[in-house]
Amino acid sequence: MTTSQETADLLRQRMAAGVLSFPLTSFTDRGELDPDAFRTYFRSQLAADPAAVFVACGTGEFFSLTLDEYTEVVRIAVEETAHRIPVIAGAGYGWAIAAQYAARAQEAGADGALLMPHYLVKAPVDGLVEQVRKVAEATSLPLIAYQRDHVTFDATSVGMLAKIPTVIGLKDGHGDLDQLQRLRLTAPEDFLFFNGVATAEMQARAYGAIGIPAYSSAVHAFAPEISKAFFTALHAGDQSRVDELLREFYQPFVELRDHRAGYAVSLVKAAARLRDLPVGPVRAPLSDPSPEELTTLKALLATGLDLV
Repeated sequence: MTTSQETADLLRQRMAAGVLSFPLTSFTDRGELDPDAFRTYFRSQLAADPAAVFVACGTGEFFSLTLDEYTEVVRIAVEETAHRIPVIAGAGYGWAIAAQYAARAQEAGADGALLMPHYLVKAPVDGLVEQVRKVAEATSLPLIAYQRDHVTFDATSVGMLAKIPTVIGLKDGHGDLDQLQRLRLTAPEDFLFFNGVATAEMQARAYGAIGIPAYSSAVHAFAPEISKAFFTALHAGDQSRVDELLREFYQPFVELRDHRAGYAVSLVKAAARLRDLPVGPVRAPLSDPSPEELTTLKALLATGLDLV
């Protein structure tokens, strides 16, 4: 088993060369986990050579998976990658349950875990740190904390997180660049940060300007061609190409995404189905787009693919 530092070093190296993929989880029309379909879909994600894969996370509907379903998804991801690229698995809820998910991920061979926000309550920052510490005590997996919604770390608490030996980084879902700059300047230089806002490409340039160039890409889950074209243009400094992709594809996608709560996942899954990827519907509490929205999404997807 690799050490936390080795995992962090590999992620840093990989994130400089590609986007982070957050694969969808495949369900049948009856809403049951479809392992064979997920394996087929996951192979299509790997074929696009992402920097790393984050399975059973937000885009993968972690919040609707049973512990056994989660274990199966992580196991398939590890088998298919064969340790060629890092596999990070989601974990969440209260620390006791999150530790159970992390233990299953470790048994399945995952390289790390993304600690998503706990359930329901707002908490002070010392409690947030203790939540992460409790999970770290229960597993030797490298951990990445995730701040979004009701979880927000400050500079002091990030310094405390960085002192936990297996905590290697922070995913940011807030998009508050002033606050994030303070966190980055406080943390050790080898502490990982990456942009995890919904449709992260929209803010990728701004994050890069404060020293956080790595980002997750939900678009990679259904159109890795578009995702990779954007990444290539961004890292080449091709501003006109970046603007074109943002203007013609990403911004209209975000406007459609903002129609209803949960569409950051539902639209991604619908777009994957439009491309005949075997992912199935979303599970409750999410809902699939309307026929009119699907028509708009289909046209937008065609525009994006034409651009690349």
